[in-house]
Amino acid sequence: MELSIVHSRALVGLSAPPVRVETHLSNGLPAFHIVGMPETAVRESKDRVRSAILNSHFEFPDRRITVNLAPADLPKEGGRFDLPIALGILVASGQLPGHKLDHCECLGELALDGGLQPVTGIVCAALAASACNRPLIVPLSCAATASVVDDIALLGAPDLLTLCAHLNDSEPLPSFATSPDQPTANNTPDLAEVTGQEGARRALEIAASGGHNLLLTGPPGTGKTLLASRMPGILPPPDPQEALVILALRDFCGLAKPGESAQRPFRSPHHSASAAALIGGGGNPQPGEVSLAHGGVLFLDELPEFSRHSLDMLREPMESGQVTLARARHRVSYPASFQLVAAMNPCPCGYLGDPEHPCCCSPEQIQRYAGRISGPLLDRIDLHVPVTRLPPAQLLRRGGRGESSATICQRVSACRARQLHRQQCVNARLSNDQLLEISQLHEGPRALLEAAAGQLKLSGRGLHRTLRVALTLADMEGSSHIQEAHVAEALAYRAA
Repeated sequence: MELSIVHSRALVGLSAPPVRVETHLSNGLPAFHIVGMPETAVRESKDRVRSAILNSHFEFPDRRITVNLAPADLPKEGGRFDLPIALGILVASGQLPGHKLDHCECLGELALDGGLQPVTGIVCAALAASACNRPLIVPLSCAATASVVDDIALLGAPDLLTLCAHLNDSEPLPSFATSPDQPTANNTPDLAEVTGQEGARRALEIAASGGHNLLLTGPPGTGKTLLASRMPGILPPPDPQEALVILALRDFCGLAKPGESAQRPFRSPHHSASAAALIGGGGNPQPGEVSLAHGGVLFLDELPEFSRHSLDMLREPMESGQVTLARARHRVSYPASFQLVAAMNPCPCGYLGDPEHPCCCSPEQIQRYAGRISGPLLDRIDLHVPVTRLPPAQLLRRGGRGESSATICQRVSACRARQLHRQQCVNARLSNDQLLEISQLHEGPRALLEAAAGQLKLSGRGLHRTLRVALTLADMEGSSHIQEAHVAEALAYRAA
C-alpha cells in the first residue's frame, strides 16, 4: 500500500477538530513534504519522525513522501502530529497493517529515540474521541490525564516500537482504565486560622453561597489577603462536567499533573499583569487568568495598582462568563465564569480612616487613587466589605478559633443545591427576568429597596445585584421569601 490514512485531532481553543493524516509514497527523488497549513513545529516533525522510525528499527522509505493534513484550511500546530505521521509512513510502506488504525485516533510527539512525549490538549482530544466513539492512542505519560473522560477506550504507549508491536499483534498493550471519581483532599488553607473578622467571614460565606463578587478594603496587615486565600476552601467541589472543563483548561496551558482531579482554582496574578495576561491573547490566542480561574476564584490584590485598561477588560467576562478572542486567522472562545475577590487599601498610604495610624495623603492623592478603578467595574462587585484592624490582645490570644472551612462548606453546598434545584444556576448568574420572577418581593422589602435605591443612587445593575444578594441571604436562612432584614443587609454591603 502506497497510501495510508491515520486519524488525529488538532487543537483550536478548547475544541479538538478531527484531522486526517494522509500519507502517499511515490517514485522519484527522495523527499519529505508536509502540506495542509503546518506551522513551524509541524514542519520540523520531518526530522523527528525520520530519526524515531530509524531508531525504532524500522526502515525509512527512500522515496518521495507527501503528507497531507486535512482539512487544508485548518492551521496545524505543535508536535501532536508526529505519531500519526510516523504511523502513516509505516502503513504506506507496508511495515504495519493499516486496518488496525481505521477506527481509532492517535496523537503524540516523538523523541529522536522513538519515545512518545506528552502533548497539551489531551483532555479536549479525549472528549472529542469519546463523543465519536473512537479509541484514542496517546503517550503513556498523558494517559492518566486523559483517563478522567468517561466512556473512552484509551491506549497509552511509551514509545513507537512498543505501539507498533501492539498493532502487529505481537505484544498487545493493556487498555488504560479510566480513573474512577475519587474524592481529593482539600489542601486549601482553613478559614479557622483567621482570627476575628466576623463581618468579613460572613461576607465570604455570602459570596460563596451565591457566586457573588467581593471587594475587601482596609489598612495594610488587617488580613485581606489571608481571608481571600480561604475562599476556595468553602466552595463546594465542582460537578463532573465543570471539573472536566477546569482540567481541560489546565491541560491546555500545560499546568495539569498526571492523575490529578480538578479542584476549584485560585488564581492570583501580580498587579503588573497586562490585559493580555488577564484576558488572554497572542497570535495563537491563549487563555488568560480569567479563564484559568473558571469555576473558581480570581483574586486581585492591590486592586488600584492594576492598570485601569486591564481592569476594564474584566467587565465583559464578569457579565457573560466567557471570553471571545478574535484574530486574523483565529476566533476562539474560552469559558471565564469566575468569582472576583479583590483587596485594596483605602488610600495610597493605606491608613485612611484608621483610628491608630494617621493618614498622610492629600485629598487629591486619595481621589486619584480611587479613580484608578472605574465606576462600572465597582458597580459589578456585589459585596463591599471594610476590614478593620484588630486589637493586639485579640491577635495574641490562643484559641478562640472560628468555624472551619469544612463546616462552612457544608452550609454553602446546601445553599447552592437549593439554588441549582430552583433555577439551575447560582443567584449571581440569574437573568433579570428570572430574578424578578423568583424573588417576588412583598410590600415591605420592596418599599425599603426602592427608597434605598433612590437615596444611594443605585444604577439598574446595582439594584438588581443588590436584590440577588438579598435572595442569597434568604436562601442561606432557608426562607421562601426575601425579608426586610435580607434587603437591609444587602444594601449595607452595597453602601459600603
